[in-house]
Amino acid sequence: MRAFILLYVLMYASFGVASPFWPRFFETRGMSPEQIGVLLGLGTVVRLIAGPVAGRMADRWQRLRQVLAASAALAACLAFGLPWIGGFWIFLIVHLCHGAALTPTTSLADALALDASKSRAPGKAFDYGWVRGSASAAFVFGTLAAGQVIGWATLTSIAWMHGALLLLAAASTILLPTPHNHVKAASEPSSARAIGQLIGIVAFRRMVLIAALVYGSHAMHDAFAVIRWNAAGVSSTTISLLWSEAVIAEVVVFVLIGPRWVDALGPSGAAAIACAAAVLRWLVVGSSTHPAALAIVQPLHGLTFALLHLACMRLIGTAVPRHLAATGQAIYALGPALLTALLTLSSGVLYARLGAGAFLLMALLPALALPLCSRLKTPPPLRSEE
Repeated sequence: MRAFILLYVLMYASFGVASPFWPRFFETRGMSPEQIGVLLGLGTVVRLIAGPVAGRMADRWQRLRQVLAASAALAACLAFGLPWIGGFWIFLIVHLCHGAALTPTTSLADALALDASKSRAPGKAFDYGWVRGSASAAFVFGTLAAGQVIGWATLTSIAWMHGALLLLAAASTILLPTPHNHVKAASEPSSARAIGQLIGIVAFRRMVLIAALVYGSHAMHDAFAVIRWNAAGVSSTTISLLWSEAVIAEVVVFVLIGPRWVDALGPSGAAAIACAAAVLRWLVVGSSTHPAALAIVQPLHGLTFALLHLACMRLIGTAVPRHLAATGQAIYALGPALLTALLTLSSGVLYARLGAGAFLLMALLPALALPLCSRLKTPPPLRSEE
């Protein structure tokens, strides 16, 4: 478990030091608001494509660890190059290549960690929640550390920190254990058939839909919650505390509460709790901007994100064949990412026309997902095709 914690801490710290500050970094490179929009928009499109492609390649070759290391190292090298590029079009190409290389790292790491956590070797099994919880904490620490560094250095420093941490993450893959039950290269003659096999697993298909609806419902909150709270007179300090409260709850659920609930309730019951929590959260956020009310529902982020993620990981670990592990993780990431992108694009129009009502509209998404949870039956294990 320690090797995976090290990998996740380095990876998510690298995300934390850069992700919140990329738009400002682009601005310091002379990019106009329109150009920044192109960078972010095309970056989303590239990531949606790169994840499944890399996951499928890793499964075909059965080289998940090697593809993960290569992706992280390539993303690091491209990040190091960003501060040296001046022209917009060259910068755009390097930025898109960086995003394409970075995207599959999380899905591949999850596939490896989930497989290793179920090792039958004495003393080798571990709780995935501890690994993912350490990642969330590392992201926050990275963001805070970057904020301090930016205070006395230039924004270029985020590219250097991001790249250095990714290189260390790539190097740390050497410490990861070899898969306990190694399988041969995937037997499917085509990627389309392999993806078709995954979509044919009813529980997996429903799980991706549930995750897309619940995670997608966060789009309005991520885009306009701070704007709405600030307009209502909530101080910056209070807003910071509210966001910190949500992240702390996420870590607590990943490490302490979530694994036990998934054990007791199964993926179906845990997913239902996550959906209900999301409905309640968006109803309150859409109805009130009082700090006390917000402070009560912000910890529900631990359920609406962390608990659902643990439930999905448990079901993937049971339902998805071992030789399709990386592809399964990539599709699980793709569904929510696609819906989140679409909802984020429409969030401005919805907020402009509906105001707080847009948050109430988001509550409909997890409400639609809730009935699906009762039919999220875990199939018999299909982990090996050796």
